Amino acid sequence: RTEKTPFAVVQLRQENKHATAYNMVGFQTKMTYPEQKRVFRMIPGLENAEFLKLGSIHRNLFIHSPKLLTKTLSSRKDPLLFFAGQITGVEGYFESTTIGMLVSRFVDDLFHGRESLLPPADTALGALLGAITEEKDHFQPTNINWGLFPPLPGVHKSDRKSALVNRARQSFMSWISG
Repeated sequence: RTEKTPFAVVQLRQENKHATAYNMVGFQTKMTYPEQKRVFRMIPGLENAEFLKLGSIHRNLFIHSPKLLTKTLSSRKDPLLFFAGQITGVEGYFESTTIGMLVSRFVDDLFHGRESLLPPADTALGALLGAITEEKDHFQPTNINWGLFPPLPGVHKSDRKSALVNRARQSFMSWISG
């Protein structure tokens, strides 16, 4: 439309089922986070974007969890084989540890004959678990980020994060005590 030849193309990939978060595909970089934000804001349409996570150089080995694992992170082929940590498609030490904690609960439930109660989708644990187990064609690793949480309609952007935290806290407390 501008009759100018582009120097680069940015591909955006939908990150959540609510279409409120998008990933800039292939932006692994050594640039600092402030520099990434400065450069990305130069891209038309991203001047006022909220960046939920930024790029860094890394290499992940992971399985296609939505196709291979159940909601309790056991193998669809062998229900006694569980997966935890980075191989499930989570990024970060905290995320890998929390997935391991969930698996330990699920294994304990299995061996004590209890039905596993999944963490609510509006908690960090539930949002992360959903991100790695919900059916999708193009599965990529993720960490916990605000874009994974179900939206809160009618909440002003400036109040959104605290409202998400309050909702998550209440849901988590109900889940952990139940």
